[in-house]
Amino acid sequence: MRAVAARSLSSPAHRARHRLRTLACEHPAVYLPLARHKYPGPSPEVISSQTELVIDGYTRSATTFAVYAFQLGQDRPVRLAHHLHAPAQLIVAARREVPTLLLIREPQGAICSQLIQEPRVALPDALIAYARFYRCLIPHAASFVVGEFGQVTQDYGTVIQRINERFGTSFGEFSNSDASVRECLELIKHRGTLSPVLLGFESGLVSHDQMRRELQAIARLPTSSRAKEAWIPSEHRNRSKALLRRQWQQPELARLRDRAEAVYQVFRSAAGLPEPAIR
Repeated sequence: MRAVAARSLSSPAHRARHRLRTLACEHPAVYLPLARHKYPGPSPEVISSQTELVIDGYTRSATTFAVYAFQLGQDRPVRLAHHLHAPAQLIVAARREVPTLLLIREPQGAICSQLIQEPRVALPDALIAYARFYRCLIPHAASFVVGEFGQVTQDYGTVIQRINERFGTSFGEFSNSDASVRECLELIKHRGTLSPVLLGFESGLVSHDQMRRELQAIARLPTSSRAKEAWIPSEHRNRSKALLRRQWQQPELARLRDRAEAVYQVFRSAAGLPEPAIR
C-alpha cells in the first residue's frame, strides 16, 4: 500500500532536500524571497504590505479548510497570506503585528497525513521538521491566535471571534452549519483542479459570486477532466494512516516523538485547550 511505499521512496537525495527546506523556512530573509519567486500567485500567497490576515501552520493542520471557510464567512474578499507552511512567514507576521492565526494539530495526526500526501518524506525527518517548526515560533507565541485542528474544523466561528478580540478586527465568523461545511468541502474537493479562480478566492482576489460560478463550471466538466484526487479524507487514506501509526510506535523514534509532543503542548495551552488527562 502507499503508506508502506512512502518509506522506501525516501532516498538520500530526497531526505537532504527536505532537511534543507526545514532549515531554510525558519529564516525570513532566506525563505520568503524564494517563496515569492516560486509562488507568484494566486495561491499560496506570501505575506506583503497588503496582507490583512495570515493563516498558516505545519502542513496537514486544516490550513485549506481554515482559509476557504474564513473567506466564506466574509462579506468581502480579505487579503490572506497562507499555505506556505513555513515559520518564516509567521515570524514576519509577528514582527509586523499582522493579525495571525497559527494552526496546530497533534503530531501523529499531522505527520501521518503528511506522509500519505508526501510519500518521499521519511518519518524521522517529519518529526524533526514538526518540532523545529513550532519551537522557533515559541518566542513569538503571544503574537498569534492559535487554532487547534478540532476547534477549526468544528467551531471555527469561536476561533475567528478570538482573532477579532485579540487584534481589534471585525472579520465575519464562519458558521459550522451543514450547508457551510458542505460548501467548504466542495471547494477543497476541487482545489486539485488548480483553478485560478478558486485559488484566487483563497487569497482574497476573487468574490463569492465569481467563485460560485467557477464551481458550477467545474461541475459541468467531464469527470476525467477534474482533479483525480480530492484533498479530503478518504477510506484509502484512513487505511494508510493505520499502517503509519504502527511505524509511529517504533522505540527508536521515542525521543523525536517526545520533542514534537512537547512543542505541541506549548501551543495547545495557548489555544485554550485543557491539559490532557493523565493515563
